[in-house]
Amino acid sequence: MSLLARQRQELILEQVRERGAVRVSDLAERFGVSDMTVRRDLDVLARRRLVDKVHGGATAVGPVAASTDEPGFAVKSGRQQEEKEAIAEAAARFVEPGTAIGLSAGTTTWALARRITDVADLTVVTNSMAVAEVLHAARRPDRTVVLTGGIRTPSEALVGPVAVAALRSLNLDVVFLGVHGMSAASGFTTPNLMESETDRALVEAGQRLVVVADSTKWGTAGISTIAELSEADVLVTDDGLDDDARAVLEGEVDQLVLAPARG
Repeated sequence: MSLLARQRQELILEQVRERGAVRVSDLAERFGVSDMTVRRDLDVLARRRLVDKVHGGATAVGPVAASTDEPGFAVKSGRQQEEKEAIAEAAARFVEPGTAIGLSAGTTTWALARRITDVADLTVVTNSMAVAEVLHAARRPDRTVVLTGGIRTPSEALVGPVAVAALRSLNLDVVFLGVHGMSAASGFTTPNLMESETDRALVEAGQRLVVVADSTKWGTAGISTIAELSEADVLVTDDGLDDDARAVLEGEVDQLVLAPARG
């Protein structure tokens, strides 16, 4: 039996609150309706300020204040999957054979790690066990993976003084940084104070900084700033970024890359 619109919207809202984010395509398949029907449902919920619409779906309405909330890796990996894969594909073009790179912890950098398993003669430094596992699984004899060590966070990052000390002794060609949020006022941010310190040490170890962040991160501010917008040599995001955000970022970062995402 088909659901009434109101019943369907209540179920969508329940799923958003449970998972933090939903995708139009997944909802359409679950309820046996068209993408357009789902988008109308999301419009209704957004007008009631119960969800925030984003490219390809919707997210839970977030707090306006700087956030210390840190979802786990499994939760975050389910959000904006198509956008993250598109960003990873675009960012992989900045990884060249024979270089030493840094990959911060995060689900977007994890997607990037899966895209660079065939790059030859690569040294990768990371504070992410998930990233290290992907690269070790490729079993390339010309690949060196350096895991910093440290204290594990809910997002599967290794942080703290051990990680910071390891990073401060290294010199990297390019650092790829995933972030919790980005805004004109706060720059690139995280909700975890120790992760912020570790990420800053990773940024300082690199000659170039490539930030990888989907468009839903714009306007979100974690409690601690990792880097100012102007410190990014490249920002790779998806084409769901709105015009106002694009104008701000084009004035701050050296190169803005908008990866086309389906949804």
